[in-house]
Amino acid sequence: MKLWQKDKTALKAVEKFTIGKDQEMDMFLAPFDVLGSLAHIQMLEQVGLLNQSELNMLTDALKGIYKQIKAGKFTVEEGIEDIHSQVEFELTKILGNVGKKIHSGRSRNDQVLVDIKLYLRSEIETIVVEIQRLFSLLLEQSEKNKVHLLPGYTHLQLAMPSSFGLWFGAYAESLVDDVLVLQSAYKVANKNPLGSAAGYGSSFPLNRTLTTQLLGFEDLNYNVVYAQMGRGKTERIVASAFSNVAATLAKLSMDACLFMNQNFGFISFPDELTTGSSIMPHKKNPDVFELVRARCNQLMALPNEIALMTANLPSGYHRDLQLIKELLFPAIQNLKDCLQMIQLMLANVVIKENILEDEKYKFLFSVEEVNKLVLGGMPFRDAYKKVGQDIESNQYNPAKNINHTHEGSLGNLCTEEIKTLMEKAVAEFNFRKTNEAINKLVS
Repeated sequence: MKLWQKDKTALKAVEKFTIGKDQEMDMFLAPFDVLGSLAHIQMLEQVGLLNQSELNMLTDALKGIYKQIKAGKFTVEEGIEDIHSQVEFELTKILGNVGKKIHSGRSRNDQVLVDIKLYLRSEIETIVVEIQRLFSLLLEQSEKNKVHLLPGYTHLQLAMPSSFGLWFGAYAESLVDDVLVLQSAYKVANKNPLGSAAGYGSSFPLNRTLTTQLLGFEDLNYNVVYAQMGRGKTERIVASAFSNVAATLAKLSMDACLFMNQNFGFISFPDELTTGSSIMPHKKNPDVFELVRARCNQLMALPNEIALMTANLPSGYHRDLQLIKELLFPAIQNLKDCLQMIQLMLANVVIKENILEDEKYKFLFSVEEVNKLVLGGMPFRDAYKKVGQDIESNQYNPAKNINHTHEGSLGNLCTEEIKTLMEKAVAEFNFRKTNEAINKLVS
């Protein structure tokens, strides 16, 4: 069954090619398609296109379908093109001609638009929750290990003393900025396109403000042409925000791979969290971090893939847009998996203590020696030159005590300040308002 079908059957090869993976991808959208329909029929009754009895029947049937979807008992059947067709088919089986009325004032274009926005809005919330969990773990590990020093590097050369407190805390604060970018993506996704129909509006007296309120959207996509133009743009913006999270996880994973290497030997993990070699019995490979790094690199390429898919399209709907789902939806699942796996690994990390006692790290303290001379009154350039000469003449014997006090340094991690930044960033989303609207819609 196809909502657009008239009296001819499409050539099977064409049908298979054009549908592609849509049936599979549409299962991600299934609950949101029902939510959109629940709001739409309330609006249709309010503007006189349904009577109260029809609204009640449709509402009960849709809520039943919603429960089936949530229980994992709903599929897009063979021969049915997409989720929109499947839901309408189910309603027609249950209610007869009343089920067919659900499409009044809508196109599949604005159906999929609202489904995708509801889906992306929900996934952003899920990912923000996972980020918060990882963030809390990072701050916990930062405080727990703040006295344990490790080498800091520039150009992968020994530079200055760092600490595990700084290392964990740096990635925590990176996630704060990632959440700030997600805020903007959420605001774009949190606008209602429903009622734009095929992209040019409807002659029915639709009440788009009502569906906006019912679905918990913050506002409308007002211009109906722009609502349709938002297809692809919204996905690219959200993918770009997710790519920032991916970049943070990829960099952390690269650090972890280096730090696990025997030439570094800064961290280790229980055997069950690493993998071995088929011929080398000593191996403990960082496969989780390597796969997180690879998956996150894929995620960082995703905004560009979406941009190239939509770059030369004029306004209006084009079938090219269908393929974005195949790129974006699995990528979102990958990002959630990566966030969870990083949490698992870091919750079980073993930190090596007294790393800087090794003689090979003594030059890390050269800046400390320069600063001591400066504090004693020597000009910085002269102090720099003297310490350099001491190193060359083998007269360099640094003390290894460090006293950093400024904000964000070894001795002043500003953990509470970073925590406050995250709390403010998350509060800006106002997920509660959206969830209350959706719960009311399906209750």
